[in-house]
Amino acid sequence: MVLAAGLGTRMRPLTNDRPKALVEVGGRALIDHVLDRLADAGVEKAVVNVHWFADRLEHHLTARTRPAVVISDERAELLETGGGLKKARPLLGDDPVFVANIDSVWIDRGDALADLIRLWDPERMDAALLLARREGSIGFEGDGDFFLADDGRLTFRGEAADAPYAYMGVHITRPGYADHGPDGPFSLSPLWRASAAEGRLFGCVLDGDWMHVGDPQARDEAEARLKAEG
Repeated sequence: MVLAAGLGTRMRPLTNDRPKALVEVGGRALIDHVLDRLADAGVEKAVVNVHWFADRLEHHLTARTRPAVVISDERAELLETGGGLKKARPLLGDDPVFVANIDSVWIDRGDALADLIRLWDPERMDAALLLARREGSIGFEGDGDFFLADDGRLTFRGEAADAPYAYMGVHITRPGYADHGPDGPFSLSPLWRASAAEGRLFGCVLDGDWMHVGDPQARDEAEARLKAEG
């Protein structure tokens, strides 16, 4: 599942005439960066939710054959991360799913998505999150999201001044994880907090450089970083 329905308000003026998913970095639309990563990891079908400039995004996606794309239509109401996953449930099947934001670009020195697949264990976990180290990341200005235990369990930063790891916008979960959430828009964050309290939220860390492309400045910095990498 690719979460592409957001308004992209922080990315304006670049999103005045297009969805954030079609903002280009390094000559490719953000959504193509994500879909290419998922296809390389073995994903054969991607459900993409749409809202802002939905027609334009759908038209762009018709050119893709790998992975096959199915649309979850949120034109009527923007449902946020949890609501979007819940609405898309009938399209997702029964196997575990990647859930990916469209504003993450990364340089991978290992194989981050394969590491996440290897980590995933539905008997022990509700969700397995891909994390990045705060230092060296582009476009992330927060104090960190998580602490990571030796066994891979995650705890939220809570009252601590900072935490070493940030969620970088990709995780694996059960397709029905959000089924019991409320009707309408809601975030996955409260579900993650409940899972973390039960010791069922896990993560692994990217070996590479993460770029959170959330605004025009971060987009420019990400382009420069990709160009420098060659």
